[in-house]
Amino acid sequence: MRTLSLAKIAVVGVAGALALSACSNSSSNNNSGLSGGGNSSGANNSSGGTYTIAFQGPLSGDNQQLGINEVNAVQLAIDQANKANLGFTLKLLKADDQGDPSKAPAAAAQVLQDNTVVGEIGPSFSGATKAVGKTYGAAGLAMISPSATNPSLSTLGFQTFHRIVPSDNVEGTQAADWLAKKVKKLYVIDDLSDYGKGVADAVQKEAQAKGVTVVRTGVDAKTTDYSAAATAVKTSGAGALFYGGYDAQAALFAKALNAINYTGIKIGGNGIKSSVFTKQAGSAGNGWYFSCGCLDATTAPAAKDFAAAYQAAFNTPPSTYSPEAYDATNAMIQAIKDAKSKGSITKASVETAVNALDYQGITTEVKFETNGEVVATAQTVNLFTQKNGEIVLLGNMKDQN
Repeated sequence: MRTLSLAKIAVVGVAGALALSACSNSSSNNNSGLSGGGNSSGANNSSGGTYTIAFQGPLSGDNQQLGINEVNAVQLAIDQANKANLGFTLKLLKADDQGDPSKAPAAAAQVLQDNTVVGEIGPSFSGATKAVGKTYGAAGLAMISPSATNPSLSTLGFQTFHRIVPSDNVEGTQAADWLAKKVKKLYVIDDLSDYGKGVADAVQKEAQAKGVTVVRTGVDAKTTDYSAAATAVKTSGAGALFYGGYDAQAALFAKALNAINYTGIKIGGNGIKSSVFTKQAGSAGNGWYFSCGCLDATTAPAAKDFAAAYQAAFNTPPSTYSPEAYDATNAMIQAIKDAKSKGSITKASVETAVNALDYQGITTEVKFETNGEVVATAQTVNLFTQKNGEIVLLGNMKDQN
């Protein structure tokens, strides 16, 4: 899903012991100071009014870890901005959709009922985004997703949709190109979700174009016994498996494959790259690969100050999509500042400012095409692997043999 190569990522300023700033299309580039999380007092900003940034994503249920990774980063960015004396106060509204498309409309309604909300970070998941993109668009509320990657999202006419990560067409294509260097037969399986099927479709299409024989199937995410699926993979004779789905299900699949001693290459998309997978799969997860348009904030030099502030604020290191959520929020904050500098802060003025952004974050350049996709020059997919119970960055997928 999403980031620039590390050589292109830059932290462009420091304010205080852990301060960050970023360059943008605004004359005011210093948008936040890193000084830890917690509640924002807004003591120096109250005279300019209070505006709310909403976050929609999974904050409970099986997929809550991704949402927690993201919402913590959103909170951190807002807290830093308030301490930078913006001339107004920012608040955070949290809307839990559990990553479930059926629950997404209620979460969006919660956001839209608050007339102080001028921008929304999320939704986190593709299915949830598809369920509410039209609603947010009709309301004129700017959306910036840090992690929803289904390719169709930018083609459905959602008027205020933006994302700062590459779509699954980009990630799936690069994953397939990497696999085509290694195997002649590939087993592709997905969990039937909008995300899982989307990335699996991209992998299948590109692998076949490269002359790889592909066996394709789907297993519902509600499945708890993956023994039959694992057996099918092994008996197919495929030299590699690609799984499109989410972390908890992939962990069950990893254990099932391990139990029958499948020795082929095992790789999944960004949806399985998480601490949930490493914990639940245990040693069965060692040796798995992960494609992800995301940054490893625990090791990337550009994210060093962010990672330290996140750890200090939440007593845990940042994880998958934490830095992307941080960049999405700081980009939204910059848009709010730009709207204020040109007149007033409204949903409409913030949406206009988001469309005009050119903001350098720690993971990517936040600059959008007319369809809401981040510009092509800002799209990089990285390859990760699990070693000894930890997920480590190998580097740009295109550079891997």
